[in-house]
Amino acid sequence: MSTAGNRAHRTMSDQVTALVKNLRNEVPDCLAAGVVDMATGMLLSVDTVDTHPTEVLDLLAGATLDLFQGRTVVMIEDLFKERRGVSTAQHYFQEILVNSDNLTHLFIRNTQNEDIVAVVVCRKSLNVGMLFAQARRVVKEHSGH
Repeated sequence: MSTAGNRAHRTMSDQVTALVKNLRNEVPDCLAAGVVDMATGMLLSVDTVDTHPTEVLDLLAGATLDLFQGRTVVMIEDLFKERRGVSTAQHYFQEILVNSDNLTHLFIRNTQNEDIVAVVVCRKSLNVGMLFAQARRVVKEHSGH
């Protein structure tokens, strides 16, 4: 790989790391944040208050891929596009909120690169409006890079 290629790779890595750090620091009650590359299905970066087995983190990336681009989801998107006469490759689903017994998980696509999805995990007691506002702001700030 050329020096310029290495520089670009480090820059992308630095951007992803900064995004995760800012999500953890700026989203209220944030317990974990990560970034998934939808093109590769890989977890690019993660920061969490707890330690998790590697298998769980690997499954997070796969689950994120299924949520946004699983076979059935893509079929639904294609059907909507066909019915509305839309021919773009852009995905319809941009944000997904999942509540579990104790946690709230927010998945947000990067507005400049749909292959990048930020994941934020917070306590379920948080204000969901603040979660959306802060997470959207942080992701948007990092989308221009």
